[in-house]
Amino acid sequence: MGQHQSMSPRLLVLTSLAGGPKHGYALMEDIAAITGTRLGPGTLYGALTRLEKSGLIEGLEIGDRRRPYRLTSRGAAVLEEDLLRYQAVVCHGLARLSGVLS
Repeated sequence: MGQHQSMSPRLLVLTSLAGGPKHGYALMEDIAAITGTRLGPGTLYGALTRLEKSGLIEGLEIGDRRRPYRLTSRGAAVLEEDLLRYQAVVCHGLARLSGVLS
């Protein structure tokens, strides 16, 4: 998928957590697998803090000194809205590009 700079850390973290609970390192690895690039620890943990405060994710009990997070039902609804919005932009953009590239 290339560079993630235009994708928000919120979108990337919520997308990763849609696959199940993960701790910070597992999130970084999953996001790197999805995007081909890594979120820095400051960006990731800042996003986790904001997402937890807004009720989109919740921290689980600490296990093995790592705190996993999971998507809340509100977080899933927000992620779906975000993805549908991106999907609309992608569809329009690809349709317009097909005219430019033909």
